[in-house]
Amino acid sequence: MPLKKVKKTGNARREMSVLTYEEVTTNKPFKKLLKAQKEYAGRNARGVITVRHRGAGNKTKLRVMDFKQTDKMNIEYTVRTVEYDPNRSAFIMLVCYKDGEYRYHLAPEGIKVGERLITAPKTRARLGNRMMLENIPVGFEIYNVQVDLNGPGQLAKSAGASAKLVSLEGEYAQVQLPSGEVRFVQKKCFASIGRVSNLDHGNISIGKAGRSRWMGLRPEVRGKVMNPCDHPHGGGEGNCPIGMKYPKTPWGLHALGVATRNRKYTDRWIVKTRKGKMLAELNNL
Repeated sequence: MPLKKVKKTGNARREMSVLTYEEVTTNKPFKKLLKAQKEYAGRNARGVITVRHRGAGNKTKLRVMDFKQTDKMNIEYTVRTVEYDPNRSAFIMLVCYKDGEYRYHLAPEGIKVGERLITAPKTRARLGNRMMLENIPVGFEIYNVQVDLNGPGQLAKSAGASAKLVSLEGEYAQVQLPSGEVRFVQKKCFASIGRVSNLDHGNISIGKAGRSRWMGLRPEVRGKVMNPCDHPHGGGEGNCPIGMKYPKTPWGLHALGVATRNRKYTDRWIVKTRKGKMLAELNNL
């Protein structure tokens, strides 16, 4: 989807760009699949901020998404509309099953209104169809990849993202994720054919601070401009360096260059990390 630059009526709009929304076919969502959601501004149940720099923003309603799709196995459905979703970077599509039920699915790039798709263990490998990994040709782009056999799709769901089926040899399928990591996935897991829509999402220039506030993003203040009591980087006169060997968080932890992954029990599913390190041989899977 192409971008367009807005008219330069001031400094705030000089570098701003927006999507043309050529793929979107309607601006009226399906009311029966809308759900009210409360904005917690990055706070937990006790009201303590656990995620910084969030708050305010425009009110939005949640679109009830179907990431699993396997409870409607072998039932054909038709794409009715392609819509904008304020809660995610990708576009979504409203589909109607033959039994008359409506659902929201992630829209793949290039999908058209009126196309007929299906979720089945084995079907035609065409754009938008959902099937088991063991029945997808090697080398195909896939998205909304299931990891847990009884769970929804979890991998490659953001705008423009796609995974790649690398191999079907052995007991498990090997899937290359958008980060470059290659991991084992059970062959009975489902995935959709194609790439997620809205490829130009990452090329948008926000242009002004106010537009970030509409999205619910609060300002971020550099640590080096704070006082020493407020941040490890603070203090000094003028434009001083941070005064230490490595960047830190406000609580003194490493901020850059240190691995934060702690779920090591899932390392046995990783064949190759995004840095090219081989792990499967070390874990003897």
